[in-house]
Amino acid sequence: MSSNLWAKEQVKLAFHLYCQIPFGKIDGRNKEIIALAKIIGRTADAVAMKMLNIASLDPAVTSTGRSGLGNASALDREVWGEFHADWEGLALECSLLMKQLHEGHDEPENTPDVDDLVDLTDFTGETRQVLVAQRIKQNFFRRAVLASYRGRCCMSGLAEPQLLIASHIVPWSKDKANRLNPSNGLCLSALHDRAFDKGLLSLTDEFRIIVSDVLKRRDEAFIKEVLVPLDGRQIELPARFLPDINFIARHRYESDMARG
Repeated sequence: MSSNLWAKEQVKLAFHLYCQIPFGKIDGRNKEIIALAKIIGRTADAVAMKMLNIASLDPAVTSTGRSGLGNASALDREVWGEFHADWEGLALECSLLMKQLHEGHDEPENTPDVDDLVDLTDFTGETRQVLVAQRIKQNFFRRAVLASYRGRCCMSGLAEPQLLIASHIVPWSKDKANRLNPSNGLCLSALHDRAFDKGLLSLTDEFRIIVSDVLKRRDEAFIKEVLVPLDGRQIELPARFLPDINFIARHRYESDMARG
């Protein structure tokens, strides 16, 4: 796949990885970037530069004064648009492409084989394929959301990975097209994820936390000390893929409807 000009498949894989590692770790010394560079026949620095060119297309990056490298090509823009139009399709395509390219290469560090993402011992055929695809998609969304939020709950600041959840703003079951869209995700602790899912917490269009009246009326020390003080506080904004205000408005509306 090596040539002076980037092939579309190479750009897709660079974008795929761009979504999944923290912005501050886009560097030619990053092990995942080195591994990708090896299998697509590029240098690690070239891959890192391509990812920073892609970053220049991200409004969440440019709105904070960061600009990436600002040399995004027409192909970069094309791939950016394709991902945003079909996150699931591109995530699966890139995973399959990576698996194909691994043939004849040493397995890169920190990149689990697709089959290792789920215990498939008792499954065969179509059921096995469905489970593999589901785990690939879940893994991509989790990595993309946690990387965007620097591995911290955007409401509490909690940074323990085992207690963090890539939470959907609009639930997985209600919007198939945006199931893997990182702009439909928040990094939340398990507690805040549950409260958000139940509509006990929501957000304004300015990304400020709304604590429901249900919680405010509760005479419970933990709620008063931990959750109620969040009201009106702005979440920690992600390094990329800002939450889409349309998703936020929908969550807020459906939370109000659920509480009657």
